Amino acid sequence: MYLQDDLTNTLVIEKSRFICYMKHVKSEEEYRDFLNEIRKKHYDATHVCSALVCHNVQRSSDDGEPAGTAGSPILNVLVRNNLDETCALVVRYFGGIKLGAGGLIRAYGNSVSRCLENAVLLEDVEYGRYRLVLDYETANKIDHFLRNNTIDLKTEYDVDVTYTFAIGNGDVLNRISEYTKGLKPEYIGKQMIATVVK
Repeated sequence: MYLQDDLTNTLVIEKSRFICYMKHVKSEEEYRDFLNEIRKKHYDATHVCSALVCHNVQRSSDDGEPAGTAGSPILNVLVRNNLDETCALVVRYFGGIKLGAGGLIRAYGNSVSRCLENAVLLEDVEYGRYRLVLDYETANKIDHFLRNNTIDLKTEYDVDVTYTFAIGNGDVLNRISEYTKGLKPEYIGKQMIATVVK
């Protein structure tokens, strides 16, 4: 699963400000670019701690906080929520009150958990992609059904009407056959489609 949109959230704990940024990234390079961008934006911050999960890669950084008190708790939240292609950065502005190791672990973990509360999560789901060529009379009968029961529908009008679409459910193919008096759509391959899971 990964994020549909970039997220940000701010927590204030014992006068320290924790600003969490989360982003969908497809590589370590994108993660590093985003980290550099946030470091520039918050050049005066005490720490910019971070974590990445991307395919089989996991990275985390305490950025000067005591070892294991920042990067690991951030990473744990990403892993616990089954996220992939996702990075989380937590910018800390120290407020003058020391939190101790336990307090830091909770603060960094909570910062990411709170940020995730409003997330829309996507997952790439494999669908079959099909082509269906119909005369205009038959197309008029099935058009409404296709618009409501297929994904990523494209329609081309020429001598005939050509529909290309994705479906993940064999029942839709059976219904198309009923509408078209036995005509079966041509399977043209697989298609990965981002689908909302939360």
